[in-house]
Order: sequence, then C-alpha cells, then structure tokens
Amino acid sequence: MCNILSASIKNSHEGPVVMHLCQRCVFVFRCLRIPASLQQSTCILHQRSHDSRITAALLQPSHKQLPVHNLSQKYNIETWRPCGMHLRALSSSVQKNNSDLTPKKDENHCVTYDSSVLHQESSQVSLSNTHNIGLDAVVRPSPFQEICEEEALRIQVPSALPPVSFTLRPYVDQSETLSKLVQLGVDLWKLEQRPNVGSMLVKLDFHSDVAPRLLFLKDLGVEEPKLGSLITKNPFILTESLENLEARVAYLRSKKFSAQSVAAMVSKAPYLLNFSVKRLDNRLGFFQQLLGLSSEKTQNLMIRLPKLLCGSLEPVKENLKVCELEFGFRENEIRHIVTTVPKVLLANKRKLTQIFDFVHNTMGIPHSLIAKFPQVLNAKFLRIRERHLFLKYLGRAQYQPSQPSYISLDRLVILPDEIFCSDVALATLEDFEQFQKTL
Repeated sequence: MCNILSASIKNSHEGPVVMHLCQRCVFVFRCLRIPASLQQSTCILHQRSHDSRITAALLQPSHKQLPVHNLSQKYNIETWRPCGMHLRALSSSVQKNNSDLTPKKDENHCVTYDSSVLHQESSQVSLSNTHNIGLDAVVRPSPFQEICEEEALRIQVPSALPPVSFTLRPYVDQSETLSKLVQLGVDLWKLEQRPNVGSMLVKLDFHSDVAPRLLFLKDLGVEEPKLGSLITKNPFILTESLENLEARVAYLRSKKFSAQSVAAMVSKAPYLLNFSVKRLDNRLGFFQQLLGLSSEKTQNLMIRLPKLLCGSLEPVKENLKVCELEFGFRENEIRHIVTTVPKVLLANKRKLTQIFDFVHNTMGIPHSLIAKFPQVLNAKFLRIRERHLFLKYLGRAQYQPSQPSYISLDRLVILPDEIFCSDVALATLEDFEQFQKTL
C-alpha cells in the first residue's frame, strides 16, 4: 500500500469528502471492509528500513491530489499495514452498511466518499459497540473494589504445586490418591525414594486405578491392616490389570492352594501376583524336581516361604550346593532340612557357614543331630555362642542324647532367656547377664 497517503477532507456542510487513493489501495480497502469512520480517524504507517527498524508516521491531510500512476510506481503496497484496530471483530451494523460506502471514481481516477455516508457510519460506531468490534478498551474490575462475602467465597485460588519436587508432601493435599493411600497406612516416604514411583502414584486416579485393586485384594482375603504394608512394598500392583490378577489367582487355586493360603502368600510376598502364570508354573516345577518333593510338600513349602516364587534362584542353588559339598549332608538330610526350615534356602551363605562351623566343630554336634534339629541353622550366631559358653562355664554343655543331662539343640536356641536359665542352665537370669558382660 502507499507509503504516502494524501487526503483532502472538507467539512460535511461544505461538500463531499474527497480522499485520493490509488487503484491498488482502493482494492485492499474494499477487501478488508474497514469502516469508513475508522479509515477517516487514524492511519499508521509502518515501513521496513535497511536497519530493520520500524518507523511510524502519521498521515497529514493534503488538498493536493497526486496522480494514481505516480503513487503506484513509487511505493509498494506490501510495505505498510493499518494497525490499531482488530479487523476480525467488526460489528454487524458496519458490515451491513458496507454497500453504502462504495467508493466513486472521478475523472482523475481519484476515490471519493460521500460525507453523509461517513457521518452516518461514524454515528453507528459508538462506544456501546466497542466490545462487539473487539477493541482493546475492555473494562476490568479494579483490584481495590470491594466485593461482598458471597463473591469472596466463590473465588477459587489455584494451588501452587511445584512442577518438580523431590518429595510427595506438596501433592498429598491436592491428590485424592495420595491422601487415601496415607489413610490406608502406606509409607510415602519410602516410596518417594524409589525411582519413578512418586510420579507414577501422582498420575493414578483413585476411583479408576486404585480402588478396584484394593477391593480385589480385600476380596482375595488380605486383611485391611496389611494393605498399607503390601502397597508400600509393591506399589506396582496398582498398575496391574485386573484380568491378569484374576488369572494368576485362578492358577494358584487350580494347584489346590486354598483361598486362605493364597491370601497368606500374597501378604508375605507382595510381588507374587506381579508374575505371569507361566513363571509361577515353572517355579513350582523347578522346586518339585530339584528337591524331589511331592505336590503336597511343594505346596506346603511355597505356603511357608512364598518368596521362593518371586526371588532369584541363584542363592537357592548356591545354598543347596553348600549343604551338600561343604557341610557334607546327604540328599535325604537336605530334603528334611529344607522342608522343616525353608529359610535355609535363602539364608546368607556366610552366616550359614559360620553357624555350621561353630555347631559342628566347636560344639561337636554330628550331622545327624543337626539335620534332626535344623532350627539351629536359622538361629542367631551370637545367641548360640553365648548360651554354649555359659553352659560350658557351668559344666552343663552336654549335647549327646545317650549321656545324662542331655540338652537338645532346639531348646538351646528356641527358648527365651528366662526359661533357658531356669530350665536348662539351672541358673538365674542375673548370672547369665553378668556372664555376657565378660565376653
């Protein structure tokens, strides 16, 4: 559009208003359908310079008419655009009267507008229609304006939640899922220390994601006080589909595990239901073939220690080799030890070796008695050592069944201190405590 716009405007009582525009400018004005009053009021010139600065120039009226060909040749139409108005929001009344604002050409190829039409159009564009036109004059309430109490109660202030946080504390009050889990007894401080668990819990919906899984566990037989501990240990059960959970429970029931047994297994091993049916079937077959157990004894072993179905098989294989090669137990003795004390399969190798060495080499107890009372392999080494030395100090360290004053291994490690002192050592608890101070 032209960089220089010359307009010669006369008062309405003196005659028609004449505005001189080139042909290209007339075409652009007709396409944009800009109200004549807005065209008459302000024209802002934007011109691109070589140093990329924008220069604004107000158009000054001029009574001198310029030829059309000079304007079109000297100035480019794409170098400026009208600003200061919203062209997309025009009132319906202005659009209706656009037909009356048709420019007329004179014999010198100049565009003229009738002053009566311009006056009528300017009167229609009033302040009341400013909102419809979409101008920037939007009335906003003052921040110092007093409001009533009812309006103040309806004001909702969005919570300022941090986009990134190292703790779940800021989200508990705003998240229904987290607040319900806290009421259930879930330790969020433990879960937020695990990678990606905190963000997973924040994204869960309580009614669609959490509540159906909790009802499933409760219907399964898991006691309500244990739900918090279960989710604390295994929060990923909240993301498992209900179809998979039901299929895994159905498989365990098909292997003749009772409903109470399945509930107890899930409580002891929270990750049990996260494994597929194929993996559960492979684990049951592995222990049954490796230990040579019947189906009933295998089920009893899994009920007592369901972590065997979830954990790694490496410590199990290693402890079985240790019992056979290093300790020297026979196959039937190992089978009896495992079925009596299943925790031997998952015990620490160093601890297991230390206990066996002290019981067998220091106390002089043979393999047969250790296999008969395998609870000693699951006891604390410090307790075994203190009680044996106390009995040896009293002269009552007798572990042979054929000798008088025989003391069995189960009574040595199972009985509490009071009963051990009164029934086995035949001494007082104060004497035993004084002896422990000398060690």
